[in-house]
Parts: sequence; C-alpha cells; structure tokens
Amino acid sequence: MRHTISILVENRFGVLSRVSGLFSGRGFNIDSLSVAETLDPQVSRMTVVVRGDDHVLEQVNKQLNKLIDVIKVMDYTTADHVERELILVKVGCTSKNRAEILQIVDIFRSKIIDVGLNSVVVEITGDEGKINAILDLLKPFGIKEVVRTGKVAIVRKI
Repeated sequence: MRHTISILVENRFGVLSRVSGLFSGRGFNIDSLSVAETLDPQVSRMTVVVRGDDHVLEQVNKQLNKLIDVIKVMDYTTADHVERELILVKVGCTSKNRAEILQIVDIFRSKIIDVGLNSVVVEITGDEGKINAILDLLKPFGIKEVVRTGKVAIVRKI
C-alpha cells in the first residue's frame, strides 16, 4: 500500500538524515520526499511517500514520534487531503509539431516556460493521474528529460 506521510520537524542539522534513516532501516524505499520550511522558520514539513505494509509502517510512525526533533507525524493515506507535484519536462519539437504540443499543454493547464530550436520545457503541476496523462501524450514527441519535485500534501479539513 502507498502511504503519504507528513512530518513536522524542528529545522535543525541532521534531522532529514535521521528521519530517512528510519525508513531505510525498516526496508522502505522512499518514492518521494519533499522538505521545506513552514511559516515558522524554526519548523520544516517533510512529505514522504512510501509503499509498505500497514503494520510495519505503524511501527515506523511510532519510532518517528520518539525522535527528539519530530513535532508531529500524520499519515494522510486515509485522510481527506489534496496532493500535488511539480515537474519540468523537456520535449523534443520542430516547427511542424510545436502547435500540437502547445495545444496539449494548454488542455492540461500547464505552461511552456522555455522554447528552443529543437525543444520546449513544460511546467506541469497536478496529481499523479494528471501528470501521467500528459506525459503519455508528450512521449510520441520525444521526452528528453524529466525533473520532479516530489509530492506535497495538505489535509482538507482542520
């Protein structure tokens, strides 16, 4: 099962290493990891996406809560939440197919952020389904490079 976990931590040296070490020590590969300061510069939020057994992940959550620098751990897997990811995609193009690429980008409410003679760079934000759908449509043009931020998530209700 896939789990999206939000971890509020004190913004200190080594916290990322200790948190990621807990996952790797239990045999979990981190699919996605995003970390940034919150409104309080003393606190950061980590959003971690992992696949694994519910029982073992429950143990990881308990151990995360025991870390001194961890303020709060929330598993969004069953919670009503919104999640997004940002990706940049470099797509091969010619003057003949550029209009078609622009049309696909427009339909998905994405943006062309750079144009070259033989390629365009597309900025896409959305959930996993949207990102996979536009990537499938852009593949025939030749995807040269993809850069992904990792997922971020927030609970809808307080």
